[in-house]
Amino acid sequence: MKEFGYQRAGDVSGAVALLTADPDARFLGGGTNLVDLMKSGVERPGLLVDVRQLPLDEIESTPGGGLRIGATVTNSDLAVHPEVRRRYPVLTQAVLAGASGQLRNMATVGGNLLQRTRCGYFTDVTKPCNKREPGSGCPAIEGEHHNHAILGASDHCVATHPSDMGVALTALDAVVTYETADGPGELALADFYLPVGDTPHRETALPPGALITGVTVPPAPVAARSRYRKVRERASYAFAIGSVAAALDVSDGVVRDVRLAFGAVASRPWRARAAERALTGAPADAETFAAAADAELAAARPLRDNTYKVTLMRNLVVAVLTELAEEAAR
Repeated sequence: MKEFGYQRAGDVSGAVALLTADPDARFLGGGTNLVDLMKSGVERPGLLVDVRQLPLDEIESTPGGGLRIGATVTNSDLAVHPEVRRRYPVLTQAVLAGASGQLRNMATVGGNLLQRTRCGYFTDVTKPCNKREPGSGCPAIEGEHHNHAILGASDHCVATHPSDMGVALTALDAVVTYETADGPGELALADFYLPVGDTPHRETALPPGALITGVTVPPAPVAARSRYRKVRERASYAFAIGSVAAALDVSDGVVRDVRLAFGAVASRPWRARAAERALTGAPADAETFAAAADAELAAARPLRDNTYKVTLMRNLVVAVLTELAEEAAR
């Protein structure tokens, strides 16, 4: 590991100033991803600016009925917060589906959204990778890619985003707030992650040097009946090979409102807009759910070894929506 400096930030503006002054600096939250990447040589910061002591560790109700979640709230604290559990059960389930208890105790909300792909070519510095070294190539396309993207990928990158939390927050239309040297800003999570295109090394729309200060989740009555379902390759903690965040409001057997997002199928959490359009106003039955999944997955472009993900995601969507519809009918 390359030698690096360490400085604990005393306030938000000071943290931003430290990063602005040093292009080799990185913010350090829980460090559960960054430190791993430093050990493997993918990340080589000259300075770590520790932001864990900043006053960004609260979860508060907003005047409109939503929640504001501070960037340094740990995943564990987020998952068990009573208002998160009551208003957005899909978010609690997604967080608890990720990592181990020890990791959730360290990991933070801001860091979770910024974690990097687990593509083996990205984390192996002896291999080419367009995300790590632009223009060097993407060996995953012809190599090991059974867990790679089927939606929104390009000839330059087929890696997937690993966050479970991000999938739930995408379905909930969350907004990321941040601070820069020029002042505060915000980005809807739908715009937060950039399409992979021919610039896979540019992953988010955050301005250079920006510090995530929090996430605002708007009120979403539909989320009272919501679920996160994750499929992984082992029973103990592991990253998803496919996941679904869903919220469903059914009245008189008809879908009145729905939120749907997919995980582990694209370079970013994938909002299933085509499926939502197909569902809204349609009968809440398995045939409708399957047709909605097919509408979304029509855009899938699987590789040699991950065609299974199309069937996997179709079955996940039908299973989760059927469960939610049955609960609504009781």
